[in-house]
Amino acid sequence: MRMKRVAALAAAATLALGMAACGGDDGGEGTGAGSKSFAAGTTMERLNKAQSIKIGTKFDQPGFGLKGLSGKPEGFDVEVAKILVKELGIPEDKIEWVEAPSKVREDVIVNGTVDLVAATYTINDKRKERVAFAGPYYEAGQNILVKKDDTTITGPDSFKDGTKKVCSVTGSTPAEEIKKYVKDVATQLVLFDTYDKCKDALKGGQVDAVTTDNVILLGYIAKDEASFKLAGDNFTKEPYGIGVKKEDTEFRNFINDTLEKAFADGSWKKAWDDTAGKFGAELGSAPTVNRY
Repeated sequence: MRMKRVAALAAAATLALGMAACGGDDGGEGTGAGSKSFAAGTTMERLNKAQSIKIGTKFDQPGFGLKGLSGKPEGFDVEVAKILVKELGIPEDKIEWVEAPSKVREDVIVNGTVDLVAATYTINDKRKERVAFAGPYYEAGQNILVKKDDTTITGPDSFKDGTKKVCSVTGSTPAEEIKKYVKDVATQLVLFDTYDKCKDALKGGQVDAVTTDNVILLGYIAKDEASFKLAGDNFTKEPYGIGVKKEDTEFRNFINDTLEKAFADGSWKKAWDDTAGKFGAELGSAPTVNRY
């Protein structure tokens, strides 16, 4: 009898352990493949099953996407992307970050090099010809960075006399916008592939100013207040979106849903406060996503 009782207890213990193990599939932080379910054939299902994702972002944008000591990019764009990844049920350590300078952002989406791009990516009609956008998740404004002691440049109109050189990045919206103000594009507008090179050219005296979105420039100022300042007010509106393949409506809708959830639950604001918000820029109210 004693042997039968021991065997029964052992069997019960084994059953209990088995049930606990099965229950564990739905536990934890909800970042495993078993904790999420997506419609068959969607990008969300593919990424969740693969448990990996490739994301294009900037590596030279303080506050938004700057490659730090960890060897990984850090900033607001990066944190927004992580919110999306969590909703996909993919662990953060399964993200492959791919550098995506302005001039290649459409290319890496169209060619499938990345699954999405979060890289201070202004939504505009020209880009919509090749890719689609979810969002916006932030609205920036173009401004001008000059040396701290410069009193000759006060805004974009300062370039109309043809004597000042301004630097921006190839393929960027700011590069196109500033062309409206320079007298001679060929001699006044200097283009590089990254804003870091523009910043170095300004500091070295090769150009008189750098122009891009205000929040990016504020990041440079925060790192070197003795050298730089903004010249005047913002003179454009730049809505930042998440770039995906043009035909992928389901993925775009999923991202828009996730962004709206992040606006409501406070994770979007926390992402800002922990990154670009430290530089003094205002977050403002949550933008309305454009479900075109």
